[in-house]
Amino acid sequence: MQVTEISYGAARPIDGYGPVFFRIDGQVLRGPVLVTATGAGPWGGLDDHTAVLALAGRVDVLFVGMGDAIAPLPGALRAALEAAGIGVEVMATPAACRTYNVLLSEGRRIAAALLPVST
Repeated sequence: MQVTEISYGAARPIDGYGPVFFRIDGQVLRGPVLVTATGAGPWGGLDDHTAVLALAGRVDVLFVGMGDAIAPLPGALRAALEAAGIGVEVMATPAACRTYNVLLSEGRRIAAALLPVST
């Protein structure tokens, strides 16, 4: 089997996660995070519409990691994202991290808003 190394160029991949933390491009962040190809920082969680809406025009899809398991996205947040022209995909945080990294390696215009896992 041939294994091809993924190159992210200058983009910032998600290196790992655990209970209440994320490691993004070697930097450890605690609590919910917002990750883009150019950086990562704290996110106020599902009530913080401002941070994710600021991505309008810069990303095509936002992956929302809901923690340990998939859960519905609050309707107001989904409506605001869609009105801003941001596609949204909701999944468990582990799946959101994996999907983000794969599409990031393809050079896609994506971001991830991630709630931490509990275990």
